[in-house]
Amino acid sequence: SMKFREMQYERISVESIAEEEKKLIKALQEAKTFAEAEAAFLAIDKLDRHVSTMFALASIRHSIDTTDKFYDEEENYWNNASPQIQEYSQEWTKALLASPFRKEFEEKYGSILFTNAELALKTFSPSIIPELQQENELVTAYEKLLASAQIPFEGGVYTISQMTPFKNDPDDARRLAAWKAEGQWYKDNQNQLDETYDKLVHLRDTIGKKLGHDNFLPVGYCRMQRNCYDKADVEKFREAVQKYVVPVAVKVYERQAKRLGKTYPMSYADNAMEFRSGNPKPQGTPDDIVTAAKHFYEWRSPETAEFFNHMIDDELMDLLSTKGKQGGGYCAEIADYDTPFIFANFNDTQHDVEVMTHEAGHAFESYLNRHRVPMETITPSLEACEVHSMSMEYFAEAFAEEFFGKDARKYLYSHLTGGLTFIPYGTMVDHFQHIVYENPDLTPAERHAKWKELIGIYQPWMKLDGDIPFYAEGQNWQRQHHIYSLPFYYIDYCLAQTVALQFWNRIQKDQNDAWKHYMAYTSQGGSVVFTELLKNAGLDSPFEGDCLKQVCETAAAYLDNYDLSDLA
Repeated sequence: SMKFREMQYERISVESIAEEEKKLIKALQEAKTFAEAEAAFLAIDKLDRHVSTMFALASIRHSIDTTDKFYDEEENYWNNASPQIQEYSQEWTKALLASPFRKEFEEKYGSILFTNAELALKTFSPSIIPELQQENELVTAYEKLLASAQIPFEGGVYTISQMTPFKNDPDDARRLAAWKAEGQWYKDNQNQLDETYDKLVHLRDTIGKKLGHDNFLPVGYCRMQRNCYDKADVEKFREAVQKYVVPVAVKVYERQAKRLGKTYPMSYADNAMEFRSGNPKPQGTPDDIVTAAKHFYEWRSPETAEFFNHMIDDELMDLLSTKGKQGGGYCAEIADYDTPFIFANFNDTQHDVEVMTHEAGHAFESYLNRHRVPMETITPSLEACEVHSMSMEYFAEAFAEEFFGKDARKYLYSHLTGGLTFIPYGTMVDHFQHIVYENPDLTPAERHAKWKELIGIYQPWMKLDGDIPFYAEGQNWQRQHHIYSLPFYYIDYCLAQTVALQFWNRIQKDQNDAWKHYMAYTSQGGSVVFTELLKNAGLDSPFEGDCLKQVCETAAAYLDNYDLSDLA
């Protein structure tokens, strides 16, 4: 084992990767036996691990401090290098698909390799390298703009992440002022935000057309490894969300308005305020949160105990919000060292506990499956991955008292309502992206109008008055990182939340039985597609007719009977 700061970074030249890949492609093509073909296959996997390790180290260190010159240059290097590297991995993929030993490979390593290889072929051609490089550059520019935000508020200056506590402040006037200050920063940077996205949409449209499609949509689906459902399934899910989830969410916000003594529907600033006495807050310091997490993981199972102590001992978590640090939270894999890494921005809100348990859910899965070969079968496609993280948040509720102290009951209510009210929002993000890429020539103003229209369908509890122009004018999709950086990565969270709510359901009945299903699901890694993972673990697919309906019924009943009398 090795501490994160001791891990050695070195830039690997595109030329040396290309040379190695060419050699191994040739070896695969000339293999006379499965053993020879497999030797090339394992050598490529080793190379992939090493390249991805260097990329991950550069990327993590860059996001920890976006002002660090050295890693800023490395980030730029990889932005340019990765599309070039893709050209060779594409050649490898073609050779693998053409291999006479496909049957033996499938028997030993699973057919998912070939399923995903076929999707990967559809996302790339050497002709789009310049577009891919520009796409990376634009996303980096967007991230830098957000990381550089300096928002003046009450005489101080804050980053976007540091504004969150003020946006949850129990004082109505102060909270509204914080929402306005944040919104104003986005308004001040409106032109750049509009322009960057407009360029991204047209670039991606060009990519779609160069790859032989009418638009970017099919490429977006292939990039996201949609290997067991399609656009029609997503549309069916979308209808179920409007039919079953939105009404439950409406009730949540009507109750909230009553608690706060306001009229429904409320403004964004008031919807952010669940309880008049303040939203649930973790007790103690960031260290206390990590300690509580340690106690939870040690209690939950021998596997989670071993995993979390490894993360602490090898300093594989960067959790505090610091100047120049990229926003958000993520889990990364550092393959050469067989370990995950957790990145977050604590801001003294309930989000700290959620991000800690959420990213640790990803990290636990990655740790549990770290020895799988090839590397790409360690983790499944992303909607399947989000089940690991979102469900872990529900298991961690068992330690709500240690995390939240006197706010534990508030948190249990808030966490469940948060999961339910998120699904319509996430589905709306996906719906919006379908509209955008099917109509790439919409103007920025028309895009904002579409978003505003969707709010009416998916979030009828949001009052769109002129109080906070950025939000009221339908521009707040620009806060959503994924819309810029990872098109179509968002419905994943909604599908996963639907499964996570099944776990929540099982936990209410029997925590240990629920954990057995969780382990059955998680220990499969990325060995099969999402719908198969679910089937093998005895869980319902979100695309099945009644799945959302049942989840909503149990959750609604629980919320209807939740005693809120002492939680003003």
